[in-house]
Amino acid sequence: MVRFSPEAIQHHVQHLRLIIKSHRHTTQEALIRLLNPVIVGWARYYARVGSACIFQSLDNRLYGMLRAWTRYRHPTKGKRWIARRYWRITEGHGWLFSPPQSDLRLYRHGQTVIRRHVKVHGARSPYDGDWVYWSTRLGHHPAVSPRVARLLKRQQGKCLECGLFFTGTDRMEVDHIIPQACGGTAGKDNLQLLHRHCHDRKTARDPRCSGASDKRHVAEEPCEGPTLTHGFGAEPGW
Repeated sequence: MVRFSPEAIQHHVQHLRLIIKSHRHTTQEALIRLLNPVIVGWARYYARVGSACIFQSLDNRLYGMLRAWTRYRHPTKGKRWIARRYWRITEGHGWLFSPPQSDLRLYRHGQTVIRRHVKVHGARSPYDGDWVYWSTRLGHHPAVSPRVARLLKRQQGKCLECGLFFTGTDRMEVDHIIPQACGGTAGKDNLQLLHRHCHDRKTARDPRCSGASDKRHVAEEPCEGPTLTHGFGAEPGW
């Protein structure tokens, strides 16, 4: 089991400090590429047991190390010059350690979303027939197509149109967020799972693009067999 201890935090801080100190003469781009995998890996590993306050504290300590790194490189330059040279201000993200004229930026611990582990309900069983619950939790279920199960997990069991949780008796349909007639793709990032009535409402609201307007949405079609009441049939995964 993952444990979030003061020793683990200190070891991570020492690792970051060692990387920064041992690369005082490297470029900013190279330093970011060395630090990012360490920060991303550590933050994601502890995402289920960490806290936003600790992640923010780590980002503050990392900022102090980077300020020392820049002062070592430019001992005669002022704070404002150094800030303009090595940091960028972006809307919604604040100060980012990033080279000028580059999309490369230092990943921050606080960017990692903390997701707590949710225990299985005491009376639950994978064989209890509640395919909505298990698809939402695991992202797969033998009675549900892989695509629908993954969408249930990604949406945390909710319809993205009305915000209500799905139930085992609901009629569901897979919707293209951007209609294919308007340039939308069939990729997973352009798909969402909606209640049938929510899908109809969203379809009526979609813009009518030039072309085959009757092909704007492709829904999961019912199939013969035991999955008929689910509103969709088995199909290949992504």
